[in-house]
Amino acid sequence: MRVTICEKRHKPTLFWQKSDALSGNWSNFVLKKGEKPMSITSIIRPLFARRIKAAEQYPSNSDELQRSVLRRLLSMARNTETGRRYRFDTIDGYYDYSSRVPVVEYEAIRDDVMRMVRGEANVLWPGVTRHYAQSSGTSGGRSKYIPITSESFKWCHYQGGFDVVAHYLHLNPDSRMFDGRSFILGGSFANELTLPRRVRVGDLSANLIDGINPLANLVRVPSKRVALMSDWSRKLPALVEASKQCNITNISGVPSWFLTVLKEVIKARGANNIHEVWPNLEVFFHGGISFAPYRSEYAAICDPSRMHYLETYNASEGFFALQSSWDTTAMLLLPDVGVFYEFQPIDIPDARPVPIWEVQQGRTYSLIISACNGLWRYAIGDTVTIESTAPVKIRIAGRTKHYINAFGEELMVHNADAAIEKASAATGMSILNYTAAPVFTSGTTKGHHQWLVEFAVEPDDAALQRFAKELDRCVRAENSDYDAKRTSDIFLAPLEVVAARHGLFDDWLLATSGRLGGQKKIPRLQNDRKIIEQMLTMNKG
Repeated sequence: MRVTICEKRHKPTLFWQKSDALSGNWSNFVLKKGEKPMSITSIIRPLFARRIKAAEQYPSNSDELQRSVLRRLLSMARNTETGRRYRFDTIDGYYDYSSRVPVVEYEAIRDDVMRMVRGEANVLWPGVTRHYAQSSGTSGGRSKYIPITSESFKWCHYQGGFDVVAHYLHLNPDSRMFDGRSFILGGSFANELTLPRRVRVGDLSANLIDGINPLANLVRVPSKRVALMSDWSRKLPALVEASKQCNITNISGVPSWFLTVLKEVIKARGANNIHEVWPNLEVFFHGGISFAPYRSEYAAICDPSRMHYLETYNASEGFFALQSSWDTTAMLLLPDVGVFYEFQPIDIPDARPVPIWEVQQGRTYSLIISACNGLWRYAIGDTVTIESTAPVKIRIAGRTKHYINAFGEELMVHNADAAIEKASAATGMSILNYTAAPVFTSGTTKGHHQWLVEFAVEPDDAALQRFAKELDRCVRAENSDYDAKRTSDIFLAPLEVVAARHGLFDDWLLATSGRLGGQKKIPRLQNDRKIIEQMLTMNKG
């Protein structure tokens, strides 16, 4: 689409030429006849400035913003079943709230959520909720269905998306991201339920794409039909076909899945890197999993001088944080998007959760939320480390159930991600996926960690051993407890690396969940061998 100025009676007027809309060419905005084209991004940029001004106040007003969010949530839900049970209308502040309402995990509210799915109103949140994010299974292997209310769409998820764009524009004054198309990679609505009419259950990204403002479709690829396909054997070529000729300026999605798409686009166009296909590509808004293991792969197919990366924390339960600085990947916690946060120290058994105004820099906490989707003091299963307190910035440390502590080493996901990124860089061996688990001591085997790793190029035995040695060194550098247990090989033997065949992790996801993409993730660390044994069996096949 081209915006052109017509001069009539000395007063310029706008008219829109639709001929360029399909290719996403929005850059020819002309102020006067013959004047050099200017970026339409510069016209749109001021719309986002208010959120930067709001964020500049977070160091001084986050506490009051959080108290205000809690008051509003309690007021809105006072007439729900939960609100009446805990008498939300009489609660006086945070400490009263935390003394009345227990911290819960999903199994404690599963029955209530399923009643909501079946159409019951005013259970956890006012009215009827028709959208649900299908998330990872719990101990029973069953999926979780996280409510997405109309309030959480608008106040939380879409507001968070708006905010990340605002921060990116603030960080990059030369951005022209609105001069082309956004490529948003989403999941699907495939699910295991027989649903009532008008109820949608699927990946969070599918729900967000389904409910997005129709005007966004003018600047987004692929079409909704392609974006929501569930069969990746059909979806992948459709994504390539929909995007390969477009003027893509920004991409959003999970790093592992987008890497596959970008490589296929490059292949389809016979290019050497993605900027030969999309010369105006400037930013990747990523989240869902750590970017660290994929950094070298993206560096190999992108022009580093033209590419920016911004991390987001947009979970099924809410949009919580975003990267707001190039200097650090720590993410700014958003205190005014319909989520009240609590933080439970993981290093002290039975410690009470604390609100945002009591967190301590450097400590790691389990994250608990109360939000405008009807989750009340809900432990989402993530752990975060507080990097700063004014404003509060966090780093995702891992999942509360994803770690290895079979020998007292307390290896967390962020340790593993950092170690494998450094080992990859040191050896020049690119990593596509990995998982790890303990090998327990037996009569013939000393206890150690076993890593199943999918390499971009399958290594020979010598290269594999070299990588294993370097990875062991990097894990020791990242985790002092592991290093202590590895001293002189007394308690732990060096870790072992098994090369996974290409496609193994995708095959495992397909076999265990029935679909690929979206919110489906590889468990990085497990404290038992159930998952890795499944994968090792499939690896032989």
